[in-house]
Amino acid sequence: MIAADTNVLLRYLLHDDAAQAARADAVFDAGETVLITDVVLVETVWTLSGRKYRLARAELVAVLERLFGEPNVRFEHDDVVWRALQACKSAAVADDVGRVKGAGFADALIVFKARQVASDAGEALTGVYTFDAAMQQLPHTTSP
Repeated sequence: MIAADTNVLLRYLLHDDAAQAARADAVFDAGETVLITDVVLVETVWTLSGRKYRLARAELVAVLERLFGEPNVRFEHDDVVWRALQACKSAAVADDVGRVKGAGFADALIVFKARQVASDAGEALTGVYTFDAAMQQLPHTTSP
């Protein structure tokens, strides 16, 4: 198993630098399992949704689903990332001017990682506290 940093994953996904993209492709195509850590995944989503790339929610979901389709890509907890992705796709709330804002992928990952850590510790998660109204649309979240 090897692990990819955010910049390698971005070059693999974007192909916006030919030389680095070729090297990133070689990493992913070598046949070895490539670990995408939670930090790398969240940094990648933040970068893709940020000022430079401005990917919309549906495009980000497509990127994450594409990674799930890669046979040699693994996440820290595949099932946790998958549940976070599904929850992120469905959580949304209207703001005070009528725009719909959805919980971000990072928000959903926070919730489902918390559940996993509690479960691994043999405890029940009684809630994830947040002031973020969109995040509160996710299961297991509440306002403090």
